[in-house]
Amino acid sequence: MAILNIFGNKQEGDDILPIVPQDIYQSGVLGLKDIIAPSAFEINSNFIRLGEKFARTIFVFAYPRYLATNWFSGVINLDKIFDITMFFHPVDTGVILRKLLKKTAEVQSQISERSEKGLVRDPMLDTAYQDLESLRDKLSQAQEKLFLFGLYLTIYADSIEDLNREEAEVKSMLEARLVYTKPALFQQREGMTSVFPYCQDELLVHNYLNSSPASSAFPFTSFDLTANKGILFGINRHNNSLVLFDRFSLENYNSIMFAKSGSGKSYTAKLEILRSLMFDTDVIVIDPEREYEYLAEAVGGRYFNISLTSKHHINPFDLPVPREDESSSDILRSHIIGLVGLFRLMLGGLSPQEDSVIDRAIAETYATKDITADSDFSQITPPTLSDLALVLASMEGGESLAMRMKKFTEGTWSGFINQPSNVNINVRLAVFSIRDMEEELRPIAMYLIINHIWSAVRRTLRKRLMVVDEAWIMMKHPDSASFLYGIAKRARKYYLGLATITQDIADFMASPYGKPIITNSSIQILLKQSPASINAVQEAFNMTEEEKFLLLESDVGEGIFFAGLKHVAIKIHASYTEHQIITSDPAELLAIQKAKDEVGAER
Repeated sequence: MAILNIFGNKQEGDDILPIVPQDIYQSGVLGLKDIIAPSAFEINSNFIRLGEKFARTIFVFAYPRYLATNWFSGVINLDKIFDITMFFHPVDTGVILRKLLKKTAEVQSQISERSEKGLVRDPMLDTAYQDLESLRDKLSQAQEKLFLFGLYLTIYADSIEDLNREEAEVKSMLEARLVYTKPALFQQREGMTSVFPYCQDELLVHNYLNSSPASSAFPFTSFDLTANKGILFGINRHNNSLVLFDRFSLENYNSIMFAKSGSGKSYTAKLEILRSLMFDTDVIVIDPEREYEYLAEAVGGRYFNISLTSKHHINPFDLPVPREDESSSDILRSHIIGLVGLFRLMLGGLSPQEDSVIDRAIAETYATKDITADSDFSQITPPTLSDLALVLASMEGGESLAMRMKKFTEGTWSGFINQPSNVNINVRLAVFSIRDMEEELRPIAMYLIINHIWSAVRRTLRKRLMVVDEAWIMMKHPDSASFLYGIAKRARKYYLGLATITQDIADFMASPYGKPIITNSSIQILLKQSPASINAVQEAFNMTEEEKFLLLESDVGEGIFFAGLKHVAIKIHASYTEHQIITSDPAELLAIQKAKDEVGAER
């Protein structure tokens, strides 16, 4: 019986080969090439089509006389998809020296000929002669080597129009540095092969470059944030360099930090506080969750627990002493405007008529204590909320406002706000905790505390950092958000850095003041983000897709650090001692407390 092969019937003279089932199976198995190969491949005169993608290879054919360091980094850092290949072909120094000697003689001959004819000196010939002589000296002394340098780029896009647009962008960026490019016409296949990692230079478009200009094209550049002074924020995850930065060296001293819960935002803030204290910076913290208490105790600071039953009180009517460049009338007017915003928050909003009444009532309340624009604010006794309620009760249209204010002057909440101030923040570190404050009163408490801090900041000029944790609480209300934004704009004048920290970017960006606060922050820190909020973060900070996925995949204490025009991937790093002071991990806190109890028991 004849044996059939897979190609048909056995013919006379054919070798009889048995059919092996494994061979049939292997012939149908997909290989790596089948998986990664594009569905189609089309070569045209000035582009190649790879499946649904279009690609074009361009090459550099001319360079300027001088190349600045990192001249190519602008192209490398573009948010585009492209491949870059650089070929360095070493040239024999002896051969080049002989050619340079001949070329130098030719140029010198032309200069002499022009001189004999009495022609005006040609600067281009003189420059060429100097360059040739300088290069000959460096080559002969082995200070430089010469290379045939080829630089090729393959740009990818989804359509021909996008391809042309991206090529024009790269071309214009390079031409701004007097570096000129051309597409590899009718050589796109050779260009693609040259760019792919085959180490095959099939385009062979070269320029002579010696070592110094060739090294300036070195592509592996990353932004460094290592300054001569400042504090250590963390480690650069790209190159393991130190991220040292001084916020007080920027155009403003503000920062903003976004992170999901448990990503290390409070840990990062406490680490900056601890290190800032070593550089003679006073720090004031608004602490919503009592996370900074141990830090305050460890460094000898003061901790104020603001609540309805607290012994610490803040009088909103306190006035700062004017500085030399400020007038008492401006201080009083500004403070009255701030108080109107506070009462608008306390009373759940005011109509235009009520707004006018309470503005006039505040001015009259100050007048009852002989406080006017001409008063010496260092010698006054400020009024309290009860004094304002009495003035409102006697004013036309103020009766209802006085009644609404009774819960703050006579009711349960009177101990919170209707007392003279007994809080002194003239220390290196002052922490205000509002954890024990009722949820309804938290925005009011934060507004009141920040207003008190702002008055103290304006009173004496010192280098200060104010940290507002969980700032979304203030951003939920227009008046408190507006007040925070006003401080962000004016803080620099008083040598104050405002550090805004929040985990809820949705509430923060929902406020009309969210984006302006971000733009008024020279330092921006983004730690690990949740998938639900990453798109909002990406839009707010104009991040690339790579940066977006970096934040999603970051571990605790990892993220992106923006400072001015620079940004790096950062990992927050603390020493063992710092970690013991600033950690918020409940398990670690229990272990530390247990160790303290054991030491106390032994004593």
